[in-house]
Amino acid sequence: MPKLGRREFLRIAGLAAAAAASVRYAPGSPALAQTPLTLRIMWWGSKNRHDRTIKVLEMYQAAHPGIKFTYEFTGFNDYWTRLATQAAGGNLPDIIQQDYARLVEWEGNRLMVPLDDFVKDGTIDLSRVPKVSIDGGRVNGKLYAINLGNNSQSILLDTDAFKRAGVPLPDQKWTWQDFEQIVLTFRQKQGIFGAGYEFSDQQVWKSLYIARGQWVFSRDGRSLAVADDGPFVEHLKMLLRLQKAEAIPSLQQEISEYHQNIEAQPIVQGKAAMSYQWSNQAVAEAAAAGKGRNYKLVHLPRPKGGKPSNYLKPSQFFSITSHSKHPKEAAAVIDYFTNSVEANRVLMAERGVPIAPKIQEALKPLLQPVELETVRYVARVQTDSSPLPPPDPEAFAAFQNNVFNPLVRDAVLLGKISPEEGAKVLRAEGNRVLAQKS
Repeated sequence: MPKLGRREFLRIAGLAAAAAASVRYAPGSPALAQTPLTLRIMWWGSKNRHDRTIKVLEMYQAAHPGIKFTYEFTGFNDYWTRLATQAAGGNLPDIIQQDYARLVEWEGNRLMVPLDDFVKDGTIDLSRVPKVSIDGGRVNGKLYAINLGNNSQSILLDTDAFKRAGVPLPDQKWTWQDFEQIVLTFRQKQGIFGAGYEFSDQQVWKSLYIARGQWVFSRDGRSLAVADDGPFVEHLKMLLRLQKAEAIPSLQQEISEYHQNIEAQPIVQGKAAMSYQWSNQAVAEAAAAGKGRNYKLVHLPRPKGGKPSNYLKPSQFFSITSHSKHPKEAAAVIDYFTNSVEANRVLMAERGVPIAPKIQEALKPLLQPVELETVRYVARVQTDSSPLPPPDPEAFAAFQNNVFNPLVRDAVLLGKISPEEGAKVLRAEGNRVLAQKS
């Protein structure tokens, strides 16, 4: 028997699970919680997220004695490897934390249950949730994922570091030229990194083109769509200049010193004045840094005269997998995370600004400064942002892990190839990987 590739293995596993699920569950069937049952749930994130999520699961379990939970949590990269193994073995959890970039792949492999019927029968109440906060979880018109909170890419500023250096805080329309000058100033004045790592991240690459009104992938996801390598080449050249000036960590430092966990990040340790992350991560970074630190969030830099690099994005979702034997009970748990004021008093917008207006209002008096700053930042992005781009292509994971990271970003930042050569490799190898059919 020929050996199956990972994506084909996942596709077959998904087909089998979908067929089994269609026998186990018919929409509108009564809940099965009359006898004790166990739901498995899995998520990625920091220790701060783990602690909050576990507390909410304990609260739900106490209020629903017929439900028990087993749970797993890990870092973002290990998370998807573990899920792929479980999918291939037909043993996915009932509920998984899902990412916008993975929706198309998971829907294509039939590994998620559509949630429309649970919304229709009220198991998941989205009646007062704005449409813009729901539709990011749709693929081909069906709802597969419930948004756990809105967020956007951001630059986290250590305002105390800016004050010590006598550097004014940038405004939300600052440019990459402004960014470079500020980063260099911190190295010269304070002897610290002006910014941490991650500015070579593939999300930043995408933002360079979003600010020019373009999306990097073709409509069918089988190729790159941008014709001009210039913005990416110039960005890589800037990062090399900043590395050489020791104004940002080198790639070697990132790997050996700072990439272990959130507590190791330069801004948390007071070794950098800025960091790049999604806005909901500010809560975890502030918690890791400890009391007495002051932060502000600002938009990503943009080209001079360009459009916003930011867009409003579902921070992550909960989805029900097609391996679940208890999808209705799993849907009720998702509703609890979405609509319970008590649960959200524990979660405290750590995954992003909650999508239910009643939860937003209930939390405002309780928010700590960094949590309130996150809410205010997302509100600013709503008024100054580009449209939400399409989900990443089905082959995006292979594109990122086999091309963008090792062959382009790492090779350029380690000095093995030039930025111009990196752009050529991205185009040639990226198109080759994206064109491969599952």
